[in-house]
Amino acid sequence: MRYAATGRSRRAARHKAHPNQVSTWKRQAMDGLGDVFSNGADHARRDRESEVHDLPAKIGQLTVERDFLAKGLKR
Repeated sequence: MRYAATGRSRRAARHKAHPNQVSTWKRQAMDGLGDVFSNGADHARRDRESEVHDLPAKIGQLTVERDFLAKGLKR
């Protein structure tokens, strides 16, 4: 544990930042590295899942509109 604290202190001194700030930067970097190296497939998959999730509601809306307009034309 002491070694990690020493390394963090050295990095903080080298970048003229507080050791807690260095830890925060590291955590943010580790959390975001997956997005940096992804080819966009994850975002595309999430967008597609979102669209598929919304499709039944859209189908229902269009069906109601179609039926409403069909009744109006029959008059």
